[in-house]
Amino acid sequence: MEHPVTEAITGVDLVEWQLRVASGEGLPLAQEDLAIDGHAFEARLYAEDVPKGFLPATGRLSHLAFPQGVRADSGVLAGDEVSPWYDPMIAKVITHGPTRAVALRRLSAALERCEVAGTVTNLAFLGALARHEGFARGAVDTGLIARDIEALVVAPEPGPGEVALAVLAGLDLLEGAPGAAGFALWRGLTREVRLMHAGEEIVARLATLSGDAHDVVLGAARVKARRVDGLWRIDGDPAAPVAVDGRRVTVFAQYGLSFDLVDPLEREGAAGADADIIEAPMPGLVKAVYAQAGQAVARGDRLAVLEAMKMEHSLLAARDGVVAEVLVRAGDQVTAGAALVRLEAGE
Repeated sequence: MEHPVTEAITGVDLVEWQLRVASGEGLPLAQEDLAIDGHAFEARLYAEDVPKGFLPATGRLSHLAFPQGVRADSGVLAGDEVSPWYDPMIAKVITHGPTRAVALRRLSAALERCEVAGTVTNLAFLGALARHEGFARGAVDTGLIARDIEALVVAPEPGPGEVALAVLAGLDLLEGAPGAAGFALWRGLTREVRLMHAGEEIVARLATLSGDAHDVVLGAARVKARRVDGLWRIDGDPAAPVAVDGRRVTVFAQYGLSFDLVDPLEREGAAGADADIIEAPMPGLVKAVYAQAGQAVARGDRLAVLEAMKMEHSLLAARDGVVAEVLVRAGDQVTAGAALVRLEAGE
């Protein structure tokens, strides 16, 4: 049992006891002096990519905040780096309640209000597990996750309001916009804004009416953003918290939705390049290289093995093809995104 859970239901600080015993003191209480009060849950928040097989992730925590009234044990702060050299756990989130159902509801609510930006996390997976009907009943065994993994890793779909909020935050219109913003002599000031989310491009039309009023058009939907008494509302509802780090905007709804503001002057190269380059998904050590220049490979063939965070990860060919170039050797230390193997361009 994790010690925060024991501490929550007994009111005992076990780490304090360990330190006291280590310094020569006796145990403060005997076994018969202890009692259990209620139920507790702990969720371990990790930097990991659950849909990719719980692959450990790295990155700089550009934003990190936990809800009030919830115990969150963490050894990192906003601005810290999740590196490949240590366990990628970000925090333990612990809740307590008079019954198991109450403690679980409190955990579910706490996970929804955790704010993490800068790296991939298992937060949405933890939230789905806390809402899982079988888990709520206590019908838990070692096969639960494997059986229901598809339901537990459903990717959240941002709604028009969340996209609109990302547009405004990315253009710095939520803070400090001048009162004359949007002024025009003839037609209203409108512009096209493009965002990337989960590999898909989103096109929005932004109409700035004033420093306190914007309309964002997304297809047939029109979202009205208005600042009332100093607080932003999106179609009348309070705006979700946001964090901006360069061109990356994270809207803290649905466990965190990340958007990248597209710079029209920095368009990427040709489509299909991703299938030609096998990249390191994280920093790590190249343990083995199986590919050779000129070798014919089939989709799914293992080309290299990367060791990161005490685990070995096989890097596979994304398509049939011929190896054009091997860019690393066994023993090389590589960064996330480093090109390892290049295939000849497909026809």
